Amino acid sequence: MHNPLNAIRGIGAERLRLLGFLTGGHFFIHWFQQLFPVVLPSVKAGLGLNDIEVGALNSARQLAMGSLDLPMGMLADSMVRQRALILGSALAFMGTAYFLMGVAPLFFWALLGSAFVGLGSALWHPAAAASLSRRFPDRRATALAIHGMGATLSDTLTPLGVGLLLVALPWHTVLGAQVLPGLLFGIIVWWCLADFFTHAESQGWRGGQLREMAELVKHPLFLRVSAATGLLQMGRLVVISFLPIYLQEHLGYSPFILGVYFALLHAMGTISQPALGYLSDRYGRRAVLFPSFLSLGILFLLLAVAAPGFPLGLVISAIGFFFYTLLNITHATIMDVAGSKIQASCYGLTSLVTQIAVFPTPMIAGFLIGKYGIDSAFLLSGAFVLVGALILAPVKPYRTPNGG
Repeated sequence: MHNPLNAIRGIGAERLRLLGFLTGGHFFIHWFQQLFPVVLPSVKAGLGLNDIEVGALNSARQLAMGSLDLPMGMLADSMVRQRALILGSALAFMGTAYFLMGVAPLFFWALLGSAFVGLGSALWHPAAAASLSRRFPDRRATALAIHGMGATLSDTLTPLGVGLLLVALPWHTVLGAQVLPGLLFGIIVWWCLADFFTHAESQGWRGGQLREMAELVKHPLFLRVSAATGLLQMGRLVVISFLPIYLQEHLGYSPFILGVYFALLHAMGTISQPALGYLSDRYGRRAVLFPSFLSLGILFLLLAVAAPGFPLGLVISAIGFFFYTLLNITHATIMDVAGSKIQASCYGLTSLVTQIAVFPTPMIAGFLIGKYGIDSAFLLSGAFVLVGALILAPVKPYRTPNGG
């Protein structure tokens, strides 16, 4: 850990403040992101949904996020001075999304609320990733990984907190109350970040940027990494959708125990994100991506055969080592070859290419579960990620500008 700590010390006070505020905001974003899978079994039981409808809720979230990441990225690139407002509004939209789901407990409103959660994610991630990418060109994966640590810390703590809330309160009350922290944290994030973007250059969208985007789309690295990222997202989304259903319905665990298992799913990311981010900056992206994809695919397959209790908990903990970290590194890999003025748009373009293809996956998995059982979902998720590893195998190593 000595070298990663030295790398953090060399960041500088102003950049460190920006990184700290964005990482803190990311913590709150993932409170709302991670609330979704923990409350999903309660929503399913409360609304009497089948597995395909459960898959549709996650598909709506993915479709909104995937289709809006690019326009929100273009907005963040063209309105740099308003990025603090864009980032703060992401939290407000997420709080409103759960309010809709809680006060009007019908499938239609749950579907609309799920889409609003995706909108909040689309407002946050391209703007935050671009801000860090431009300020940390020499430590891009490390900065994105530290930003991701806020998410994984939240992903670890949120399931425990939400699980306790669901034991004490009805699910629709828990969801309806989310509008208050959404508005409060949105204002705090906007206030903390406003000074960083006040004097930023306003650039608008010009023909040159469109040409850069067109060139990026044709870049072989963009195509390969986007395809692998899409397959990774397919596997992750199936696990996020149906692991909670498996734990609560098939194994009979309480919402709190479900929260404990989901905390395990993310806890290791607090260690792995800075470590793998630093290694990918130091030794090249492929050196981290290929073995990590391979390991994660095998671990997803093991979910289908792991015995309940300690063995299952061990597999879930190991999955957490890669579960969120890999997305940071795939995005850093693509940003390495994108122009400095299209960093947010680049993030959005990657998401558009991957998420649109991804969004039907939970419904397909729900169909397979109805026909072949819950294990088929985990086998499908593992197969997706292993194919992604094969796509990454020929990718040439990329070494960052700082000589790492």
